[in-house]
Order: sequence, then structure tokens, then C-alpha cells
Amino acid sequence: MAENEPDFALPWPAPTVITPRILPLPRAEWTDAAREVFAFWGEPNSWEEGSKTNIIMVMGNHPDLGKAFNIWSKHLLVNNSLSTRVLEIIILRVAWRVKSEYEWHNHVGYGLKAGLTLDEIGHLRSAASAGTWNEQDEAAVCAVDEMIDAGRIGEQTWAVLGKYFDRRQLMDLVFSIGHYVMTSWALSTFGVQLESPDPIGFDLKTASGKVPGESYKPGEVEHWTSTRGY
Repeated sequence: MAENEPDFALPWPAPTVITPRILPLPRAEWTDAAREVFAFWGEPNSWEEGSKTNIIMVMGNHPDLGKAFNIWSKHLLVNNSLSTRVLEIIILRVAWRVKSEYEWHNHVGYGLKAGLTLDEIGHLRSAASAGTWNEQDEAAVCAVDEMIDAGRIGEQTWAVLGKYFDRRQLMDLVFSIGHYVMTSWALSTFGVQLESPDPIGFDLKTASGKVPGESYKPGEVEHWTSTRGY
């Protein structure tokens, strides 16, 4: 789309050692309000045992914020008017651009479930024009870059997006980009730890050598956390 696009492909960062600043809420401090945060996504036994998802346990430190965050996040993750494939392209591009290891690890599996290939996910580490994207997908990638780099989507990209998305979808697209940038900042700043002992790196490799596979979002299947290696 844009001329002289920066190449984001190399070098991808090595895994960082994250020092927690805000820990998951200690059990001694679990209130009913905090348990509402834990149980929001329907995870089995989460009211009694807490969530297996670290960001949710961290958000339990501030139940009012945590409950609002959950409602907002569910709209964008589950009820978004965008197709799941386009949404995962956006989220993975955000994760790469802001170097969110947590979002990258979790959304590689979601992206594969949405029909992206590992090669396509790999292309999200490069300039938008370097992949094999169709016009719609390339515009979605450019939208992420332009919002991060310039604070708004440029006229050319907006015009292309308007060919494929209606008003509601355009609004969801913009807020999805902003939400996942914001969430990535929070994850990195709070020092939220990855749950999996075998994280998917930006090189799409794992320490165990396991090839990344599909994973389920909250509520898609009863034991969705087990597909994420928790």
C-alpha cells in the first residue's frame, strides 16, 4: 500500500525474561467480585479454583476494571463483526509490531484455527506488501501499521477497507487494533507470564520442537484451556 514500507521481518527478538510486577491475585484475597472476573469466560471450576489464564488472574486484583475488561474483550474476541480470519490477522500483526510474546503465543493457535497457515502467519513479520495477501488482507495489515505509526488509518487504506467492510466492521476493526495494542502494553508492563511451558516464539518454533497447532478460544469447547498447553 504505502511506499517505502519498513521491513519488520528481521531480526525477530529473542524471548525476554519477564519479571512480574503485578502477580495473579493471591487466594487469600479472592472476593466474590474477583471470582466474577475469574468465572466470566465460563472456564470450568474457575469460581472455586481461579482461572488458568494469567491475565484474568491479574485482572482479579482490580475487579471493577477486570469485569469491564472482560465484557469489552468478549465483544472483540468472540462477538466481533469481522471474520475470525481477518481479526486474527489484525491481532497477530499487532502482537508482532509491539512485540507481545503473550498475544503472539496465544493467537498463533487461534489464527491456525481461523484458517491461516503457518506461512501466512510468518508473513505477518514482514512489510505488508511482502506477503501473498489479497487486497482485503493487505489493507487490514496496513491499517494496523498506520494506526501504530501515525495514530490513524490513511485515506488510501481506508478507501480499500471500505470496499470490503461495512460501517460496523470498520468500527470493530479500529477498536480491535486499539484494544490489542492496549492489552499488549498492559501485559508487558504488568509482567504477565505465559501459561504454557512451551511457548511459541516469534520464529514460530517451540523449545520442544512441537509444531504449533490449532487452539480454541474461550467457550468454543468445554476444555478450551487444554488446547493451549496450560
